[in-house]
Amino acid sequence: MSATTHSLPPPGAPLDHFVDDAPFDPYATEPMTKAQERIYLASQLTLMWWKFKRHRLAVVSGLFLAVLYASILISEFLAPYNYTERHTDFIRSPPQAVHLFHDGNFIGPFTYGLTYTLDMEKLRRNYTEDTSRIYPVRFFCRGDSYRFWGLIEGNLHLVCPGEGGTLFVLGTDRLGRDMLSRLIYGARISLTIGLIGISVSFGLGIIIGGLAGYYGGWFDLLTQRAIEVVQSLPHIPLWLALSSVMPPTWSPLLVYFGITIILGLMDWTGLARAVRSKLLSLREDDYVVAAQLMGAKTPRIVFRHLVPGFMSHLIAMATIAIPSMILGETALSFLGLGLRPPITSWGVMLNEAQNINIVVLYPWLILPVVPVIAVILAFNFLGDGLRDAADPYR
Repeated sequence: MSATTHSLPPPGAPLDHFVDDAPFDPYATEPMTKAQERIYLASQLTLMWWKFKRHRLAVVSGLFLAVLYASILISEFLAPYNYTERHTDFIRSPPQAVHLFHDGNFIGPFTYGLTYTLDMEKLRRNYTEDTSRIYPVRFFCRGDSYRFWGLIEGNLHLVCPGEGGTLFVLGTDRLGRDMLSRLIYGARISLTIGLIGISVSFGLGIIIGGLAGYYGGWFDLLTQRAIEVVQSLPHIPLWLALSSVMPPTWSPLLVYFGITIILGLMDWTGLARAVRSKLLSLREDDYVVAAQLMGAKTPRIVFRHLVPGFMSHLIAMATIAIPSMILGETALSFLGLGLRPPITSWGVMLNEAQNINIVVLYPWLILPVVPVIAVILAFNFLGDGLRDAADPYR
């Protein structure tokens, strides 16, 4: 066994050293594999997307809502009938079955003719299928006329009843109007009222909460007291009071925008407090001080530097707040103080199902509650997924 000895240079002598002329490589000592680079060098948005995809229920809910919101763009085309069209011979007709086979032979989607008899004891019509009359369902067909988004005349539908037949998949209401068509048209109002309402509450919440958190002092004190007063008021009685203020002479369109503003004014407080708390913790950070020293204006610092830092949390809060606005519109319309005909929404449709006799004799009239529940659950699941994805490092 041999030992290697190194002689030390004499005191005061320069030490030998080596200078590498090669370009500096920061990863030379710890080279990363392709898989490591994909993770370690990923952007925050990419990390959020990876985290969000792991929440399968949130992904399914997001796709469901995307399809639903896309459908409201072409409601007139998707609905088999015009939502105002009355079929007086089929008042409160039950859901009509769509068949594929007749006497063992495949025909394709078709409906049988309907006949009814009067039940004088229950004062209702009893509908039965007439199997001798077959009406094949038509696709991409001409049917009831409509004005597409109230602007363009048209009569093209995705699906129509057979010539001389009917297609009441979800039945009809007390005026003989097709429930499925009214559900499709009503989705446009019930879904967009949440988006417009959240836009109002977002604007108020970010502006008021942002200024309160950035400036603090007396402005913050007044803002917090105002928020406490608004949150202490019971929402439903306040909704009723504000809705009753709207003149009865207003057009349905003005009532629609009035309801959205009411919902937005009632829902900004929670968002304002969330923005305020975030800005209180971020306003003393170095990058905020640097922006102030560089002469940046207050609106630029708040909306360009501070708010984007927690925008993912705001988006998650919005997806949770939208369902409350949809429920608010449904409740007001159900009580007869919200939207009113000729505008149709899910709440307006449920307004006809207040009588227990209606629920017992004609249960299909409460079907609008099904899409309301489905949309509320989908928004909640989507909000959970976005909230988890907002912190991808957790």
